[in-house]
Amino acid sequence: MSQIPLPERGQPIDVTYVYQIADAINNLSSQITPSTNKYVTVDTPQDGKQSVLSSGVKINAAYVEVTAGSSTVLAGQEQSFSYSYPAEYKFAPVATATPVNVGGTSAGKDVTVILKNVTTSRVDGIVKFNSNGDLIVGVNLIVIGIPN
Repeated sequence: MSQIPLPERGQPIDVTYVYQIADAINNLSSQITPSTNKYVTVDTPQDGKQSVLSSGVKINAAYVEVTAGSSTVLAGQEQSFSYSYPAEYKFAPVATATPVNVGGTSAGKDVTVILKNVTTSRVDGIVKFNSNGDLIVGVNLIVIGIPN
């Protein structure tokens, strides 16, 4: 968007200058006009659909490393993990989790991530190991919600 030149002291205000001011205000207004594509809807489990401007949405992306008591796990073994958000959400956010095979092992390819509890301040989950072997697994988390 173009800048309006500032008038010199004592400069008479003319039609061209007033036109530039009105045009700049109209351009600014069209850029901030609410429209449906500038909103994000977060469908919260307990509070239903919540819509806010895109700029009003909070997104946390995190990585949590999860290891069993030792680097060797047995099929069926589970390990819990949690992540606390830097600041609370107004409603329970929507969270997704993806396993990361940090060690590159065959056992690391065979895990399941389950989110047990998502609240306004933290997410709790478990990693279930489906194969025996040595591994270190990480979990990528993406949490989207409305800030408090």
